[in-house]
Amino acid sequence: MKIIRRILLALLIAPALAHAAATVDAPAPAFTATTADGKTISLADFKGRTVVLEWTNHDCPYVKKHYGSGNMQSQQKAATAKGVVWLQVISSAPGQQGYVDGAAAARLNAERGAAPTATLLDPKGDLGRLYGAQTTPHMYVIKADGTLVYKGGIDSLATTDKADISKAEPYVAEALAAVAAGRKVEKASTRPYGCSVKYAS
Repeated sequence: MKIIRRILLALLIAPALAHAAATVDAPAPAFTATTADGKTISLADFKGRTVVLEWTNHDCPYVKKHYGSGNMQSQQKAATAKGVVWLQVISSAPGQQGYVDGAAAARLNAERGAAPTATLLDPKGDLGRLYGAQTTPHMYVIKADGTLVYKGGIDSLATTDKADISKAEPYVAEALAAVAAGRKVEKASTRPYGCSVKYAS
């Protein structure tokens, strides 16, 4: 009976998750969220600009790989210097790994030299579930007209080894370059890797 119950539950949940997850080449789901410094922003605020969404959890070894090496910060700075809006999203629930309040999120970014445009606090997981974010990091690129053009991993090597960054195909950087050049993103959907997003149960 337990197996049958699990199968029925999976059948009920799967369509909801499929509907919730953002779809490449379709309009990115609209959202409004609170930033680490207490402001309210919406995706609509950035109409006409390319937007990157970066799901993060500072305690995750995969996130530590990209921040400890400076890779994430350098990508943030390179993108924002070209007018891209880079939004960190923290969907860890209170009591779960990676949960922080606004002050702690700001302190972490200052300590690491991180340079997102803003950090969005999503302790209930509403934004994460809206986009179908699975891992930290999980990356999304939205072009100026509001179309989602990339979702997946930051790069092609799913390891915690900093030495692998230089060997990996930089999916997000490539997606941003394609958008800037007016080209279609060749690898628009890749497998995200990292720690699972620590949603509220």
